Amino acid sequence: MIIWVLTIVVFPWVVYIFISLIGTHSWTTQGNIRQKSLTQTMETIARNEPHWTTPHWQRHIAEQLTHQGMEVEIRSPAHRVIFESVEQGSSHHWVGNPHWMSTQRMMVMENGKWVGTVQISQPIKADPIAAFGAILACILAIVFVSFQIGRNVIRPLESMNRAALQIAEGDLDFELASSNTVEIRQVRNAFHLMGSGLRNAFAKQQKLEEERRFFIGAIAHDLRTPLFSLRGYLDGMEQGIASSSEKIAHYVHVCQDKATHMERLVSDLFAFTRLEYMEQTLQRESFDVSAVVNTTVASMAHKAEEKAIDLETKLPTGDLFISGDPHLLERALTNVLDNAIRHTPNEGKIKVELLKESDRVVVTISDTGSGFSPEDLTHVFEPMYRGDKSRNLSTGGAGLGLTIARRIFRSHGGELLAENLPNGGAILIGWIPTNLNRNEH
Repeated sequence: MIIWVLTIVVFPWVVYIFISLIGTHSWTTQGNIRQKSLTQTMETIARNEPHWTTPHWQRHIAEQLTHQGMEVEIRSPAHRVIFESVEQGSSHHWVGNPHWMSTQRMMVMENGKWVGTVQISQPIKADPIAAFGAILACILAIVFVSFQIGRNVIRPLESMNRAALQIAEGDLDFELASSNTVEIRQVRNAFHLMGSGLRNAFAKQQKLEEERRFFIGAIAHDLRTPLFSLRGYLDGMEQGIASSSEKIAHYVHVCQDKATHMERLVSDLFAFTRLEYMEQTLQRESFDVSAVVNTTVASMAHKAEEKAIDLETKLPTGDLFISGDPHLLERALTNVLDNAIRHTPNEGKIKVELLKESDRVVVTISDTGSGFSPEDLTHVFEPMYRGDKSRNLSTGGAGLGLTIARRIFRSHGGELLAENLPNGGAILIGWIPTNLNRNEH
């Protein structure tokens, strides 16, 4: 900005000086000729001192000076006017006017005696080249300033106005003119940042909208299937299809299973929604994480026994206290362990291990199942994602268990990761920092 202002100020002077230099030689020559003419006239008048008061000589010299564009004034030693070529008050009277005049004054001596003073004046003509240079400099300065303002201010502002109208219409693909003005450039950069932020926000909104549609569709599918099955068995009982007590007991058992499954789906959805919108805050307290792991394993032991799965637990000796919400952590471990049981074949093995590291506790749950496919490893923690594309109820729930588990670990300042074991099977690794003040317990 400073350079631009200096350029505007200096540019007209540069043009003016350049044009003035062009006419310097010719104007200097004319000045020398004028000065020589004044000197010669002065000497002529000085030599004719005896004729100063002669009317004939005065008329002759007056005509000569008028022809040459000069004026003369002769005064006595007592400053009395002896002769003036132009009378006082005349429109052509220049003598005594110092403005725009070239003047010479000479004291005339005769035999060593001062006899008078001669003053000759000639008006200085205006330099046409200098005047032309000044006018041209002003014109070029106006053109230059107009060009710079148009390029650095007007065009960028117009492009910003067009961009604002495009943004209002939802079009975020806009171009802004560049500018050398600091303030305009800052606004231009802010416009680009705003456009980039809006594009990212719209892309995120579109992605969330797609996830929302998939989420609703998956929920509808997972709830509709057990509802249809439950309705079918209830209709069968109503129509007397289950005629024997054994069939009635079987139908009732199936209906109970479907109702339990629906209850679990609704519970997972409710927990996910609360964690998603931060409605559930941590109820922090000091607790023994080893006890939480033991409680979780004990609650899931019956499911492992149904598939004859060897459920091994390895815990460190002594208590291991951390700060957090024991109920949420138990839910997270239950979800991870339930996922492992469902994907471990009959007579397989699941190992739950709790480790104490320098600044955190680590829980690992590994199984002897088929492990995760490369695609599953990428999406396993996404809401409603299931490796079984058919979403068969026999292979899992709503696809929210691991999502909820990871969010619980992250809400404690930790993380939950999924990997494959080298010899087959999957392992989920969760950790929580041990930022506990021992005085709490």
